[in-house]
Amino acid sequence: MALRTSESPAVTIREVDLSGIVPAVTSSTGAIVGDFNWGPIKQPILVGNETELVERFGSPTLVEDSNNIDFLSAAHFLKYSGSLQVVRGKGSAELNAVDSSAGGTLVENRDDWDADISGHVSNNKRFFAKYAGEAGNSLLVSVCPWSASDSAFENWTYKGNFDAAPETSDFVSARSASGSTAHDEVHVAVVDEDGKFTGTPGTVLETWPFLSLATDAKAADGTNNFALDVLNDKSAYVWAASIGPNQSTTTAAADWTTNTIPAGEGRNVRTQSFNGGAQSTFLTRQAYDSAFEQFDDEDTIQVDFLIAPGLASSSDQDTIVESLVTTATARKDCIVVTSPAREDIIDVQNPATITDNIKSFGEGLTSSSYLVVDANYLKVYDKYNDKYVFIPAASSTAGLMASTDNVAAPWFSPAGQRRGQYFGVSSLAWNPTKAQRDTLYKAGINPVVNLPGQGVLLFGDKTKLNRPSAFDRINVRRLFLVMERAIKSAAQNVMFEFNDEFTRAEFVNVVEPFLRDIKGRRGISDFRVVCDETNNTADVIDNNQFRADIFVKPARSINYVTLSFVAVRTGVDFEEVVGLA
Repeated sequence: MALRTSESPAVTIREVDLSGIVPAVTSSTGAIVGDFNWGPIKQPILVGNETELVERFGSPTLVEDSNNIDFLSAAHFLKYSGSLQVVRGKGSAELNAVDSSAGGTLVENRDDWDADISGHVSNNKRFFAKYAGEAGNSLLVSVCPWSASDSAFENWTYKGNFDAAPETSDFVSARSASGSTAHDEVHVAVVDEDGKFTGTPGTVLETWPFLSLATDAKAADGTNNFALDVLNDKSAYVWAASIGPNQSTTTAAADWTTNTIPAGEGRNVRTQSFNGGAQSTFLTRQAYDSAFEQFDDEDTIQVDFLIAPGLASSSDQDTIVESLVTTATARKDCIVVTSPAREDIIDVQNPATITDNIKSFGEGLTSSSYLVVDANYLKVYDKYNDKYVFIPAASSTAGLMASTDNVAAPWFSPAGQRRGQYFGVSSLAWNPTKAQRDTLYKAGINPVVNLPGQGVLLFGDKTKLNRPSAFDRINVRRLFLVMERAIKSAAQNVMFEFNDEFTRAEFVNVVEPFLRDIKGRRGISDFRVVCDETNNTADVIDNNQFRADIFVKPARSINYVTLSFVAVRTGVDFEEVVGLA
């Protein structure tokens, strides 16, 4: 039955949207797991620069262990790209500091807190450091409630950080509260008592003025003003389970006049230092592996580079890399970047031994185009501890690929003088010779070299695919990752449509301009999209399927240059000898 919108002659307007396109996609987001001093555990946080990294995960304070190595690895990726998903791993000794002498407790992240607030509140614990680690021991929380004649406020150490004494909130006043039913406001100050966060002991980190003890209290702008909710939602430093032992349990505005804000400790200033915070000095391979599980699902988090940590032993390094390759192969939208284990390179004096170690490590890895292996550690300056540290090159190698996206395109090689120069590197753990580079490159391992007058360079662009294929090059693998992500997104528009000529033609008309653009930008030399009755047969259609076959000829990077210089006699015409040399 035709759609009719008028019972009499009329002009009817109908819109049909055929303006679909293949969307632009990003391809420069890294993913790293680290041992950090601060921040939520097992929760991905997107950071854009080193300043944000410090704000969310703290600066490194433990020297020559996974703490500063992981931090500096993350910081060096951010020299090339402004998009890094960071997950803090869970060590064996992590504890949040608390405002009690009963000892710390572990709260991994917000989900953990919300799931078991009552379980965390025991032994008179009321405030908890927001995150696990020794840094939380530097915190102090001071709460100032209303008191007669403002006596508590007038003698409060942090009075100067607040405009006036706490009183009765407008929310409670509007409900005709008076006498013992009023005076719901409190001030809260969070202080860096020992200076671990700011470098200056006694610095006030946060002030929370005029919070309410009424659980349903609202501020003037309509936002929640209940003290515990405000602190738990907005504080960067503390969780709050209770303001004090006499905290009001008022639950409804209409019931406010039937409840009272108790006297006693609830009316006195309460100032308490934190203690009991602790952290591990390194993460185990199992801890890294567990934390990397946050990146398993491609539908909930986008990443382009899974950056392997530099573990101490070659066997642990092999295990974590194999696990990450499994993840990348399942996701099919990212690659793994790794360096060898520390024991393969660091403190090994003989270059021949280093070559053998790295080759052996590479030979033990799965053959996969989703894996890129480099062959060095970078000596970088740790400004937080005023010393030089060796970090795995993997994060910077991934950074070079991300940077290539910005200066060229994902399908360009990230190696060489134009796009393969490492930043912020003082020296290399070792500098392979030409013969050693040949050995490594034949094994699918990309050398990192320091060439006079050229700097520190990535001098190879192979994936770890061990058979001859277009996908044994980084630029081709990344070309396909970009095409697959973008066209997959465009293909969502054909879901639940009819598999007929119209839908197939619409899909082809969307995809071909995208591929022409890549061809114009030198990513492919030719392509063809087949989406018709030849591959969408009756059986395909009857099974509610849709097929499109996309053929592309990827551009290949130059790895070997031959220059022939030919001397000819004076009287010889060049046309006579061209092609003979």
